[in-house]
Amino acid sequence: MTYGLGKEPAARQARGGNVVKCQSCSKPATVHLTDIVNGQKKETHLCQACAEQQQLLKHQELNLSVILQTVIGPHLGPPTVEVSRLTCPVCGIKYMEFKAEGRLGCPHDYKVFQVALEPLLERIHRSARHVGKSPRHTGHSLARQAEILELRRQLRSAVESEAYEEAARLRDLLRQKEAADEPR
Repeated sequence: MTYGLGKEPAARQARGGNVVKCQSCSKPATVHLTDIVNGQKKETHLCQACAEQQQLLKHQELNLSVILQTVIGPHLGPPTVEVSRLTCPVCGIKYMEFKAEGRLGCPHDYKVFQVALEPLLERIHRSARHVGKSPRHTGHSLARQAEILELRRQLRSAVESEAYEEAARLRDLLRQKEAADEPR
């Protein structure tokens, strides 16, 4: 015996032009049960309410803490007695509360729970230090600023060593680069 239970979107139901109706109350069917016994296929079409009434569906709510515990729980490892007693002095959250809920209480928790969080962050993000991103347009300006600073350093060095032709070339190049950066 094989069971197939599916919730079918309205667009798929209406493909043939007909909406499949619940076999119990004639409302539009959203739950479709396929039962195969001895090679014979038997389909049952029910609305949400009738499917729940016949206990084919169980109305469940999402439990965020259970989901987070399932996802990150294995990465947390067994807490040591010392870590499990830690409490943030600012927000009052305990390490075991974080482990159960999967959510820290304040930015200070990163410092308070650092011993326990670093291995977790290493496993999840491959780093314990957040580097972040910079907007695309600032990447060019940062590189250009570094280039201008380097040109200024080279210009100073050329003037100090009395290489005036090189200094003049660098000065002109520097003016050209700085003029390109100014808004028009």
